[in-house]
Parts: sequence; structure tokens; C-alpha cells
Amino acid sequence: MGYRGKLAEREEARRLRALGRTMPEIAGTLGVSRSSVSLWARDVPVTLGPRRVTRPRQPNALERAKQAEIADLLEAGRARIGELGERELLVAGVALYAGEGSKTDGRVRFTNSSPAMIGFFCAWLRAFFAVDESRLRLRIYLHQGLDLDAACDYWSTITAIPRSRIGKPYRAVPDAGIRHNKHQFGCVSVSYSCARTHRAIMGLVHGLLSCDVPSGVAQLAEQATVNRKVVGSSPTPGAQGR
Repeated sequence: MGYRGKLAEREEARRLRALGRTMPEIAGTLGVSRSSVSLWARDVPVTLGPRRVTRPRQPNALERAKQAEIADLLEAGRARIGELGERELLVAGVALYAGEGSKTDGRVRFTNSSPAMIGFFCAWLRAFFAVDESRLRLRIYLHQGLDLDAACDYWSTITAIPRSRIGKPYRAVPDAGIRHNKHQFGCVSVSYSCARTHRAIMGLVHGLLSCDVPSGVAQLAEQATVNRKVVGSSPTPGAQGR
């Protein structure tokens, strides 16, 4: 038939393309090749229609096994920790501050983006120290473009510190290559201006990190280290002695 015999198909292809139909769809409708449709309609302005609604991909067997394992271990972790007594709560808070708290003398400061950690720290601080609530302060670190007012309400509720004691926020410029929507309410710093309280906490940190580890625990840790060295392929066992 030749190219001249397909003028009707060419015009129809251009019409369908202008309506937002895809090249494969047009080719299937007209019974012509995709290359012909591409040639005929390559200069046609396209009006995109609504996207097709696609069903979410169902997890495969490996992903389902991973999700099941995570759920089982979360439940096992809750059961193993159980309810914290006063001493366990004290030690847990000290360990948390040892890792995340400020060590600079004169002010207690704890910064994190996890509401669970921030809430735990505030409860711990109030439980074990005579806190003057008027000296508790918040500072919020939030990317530009995110809702500062909502963040203030959120962290004030988590910490039970009124909005009137939230200082000037730090607004970070978002990096286009980083997902800044991961932390919708940003990161918050809880500070308590009391040198004596800070020194008392650092004394507890010192006591925790300098305490004697029970011999049984130490032996288990040593044995685990030895096993890792033997099982690993590098360095070769005995190579350090050469």
C-alpha cells in the first residue's frame, strides 16, 4: 500500500497522540508499527490524561519472611525488657544520656529526632531530679518549607514544655539530594540550665562506664570476639603473629 496509503492512519495517530494516548496504544489501535507512530506523531504536543491507577506490588516470599521476623523480634524485645523498675529506669536513662546528651558543663542538653527518645528522656529527668520547670527550654531544628507551627505544637505535647519556652528555631536549607520529609517535625533539643543537675548526671555516666562487668558477661563477650575472628576469612587466623 505504501506510505501514501496510510494518510488516514497518520492523521488518526496524530489525533490520538494529542489526546495523550501512548505510542504502543496507538500502534495497537491502528494496527501499525510503533516506529510508524513515532515518526507520524513525534511533533504533536501531548495533553497528558490522568495516570492509570496501578495496584501496589505485593511483597514476595523473602520480603514477607523479613517482615515476619521483624515483627517477632519486636515482640520478643518487648517481652524480654518487660516493665522497668526504678533502678532499671535510672540506668537506662543514664545510658541514653551517655550516648546522646551534651557533655559540656553547666547545662543538661539532649537532642534527637525520635519522639520516643525525647519523651523517655523528659520523663527520666523529671523522675530522678528536682526539676524547676521554668528552666526547661526547647529549640527546634527544622528544614525550610516544613510547618514550624505544627512542629512547635508537636514537640510541646511530647515534652510537656509550653510553647512559650521554645526558643528561636534553626531553619535548615533542604538539600535536594536528601529526603527532608522523613522528619516532618524536625529535630528538637531539650535543655535544662542547671550546673548541679548536669554534674550529677555526668557522675552517673561515669559510674556506669567505670563499673565492673560481671565475669560471666565478660567471658561471653570475649568468646564472641574469638568466634568472629575464627569464622571470618580475613584476617587469616594466626596471621597477626607473623
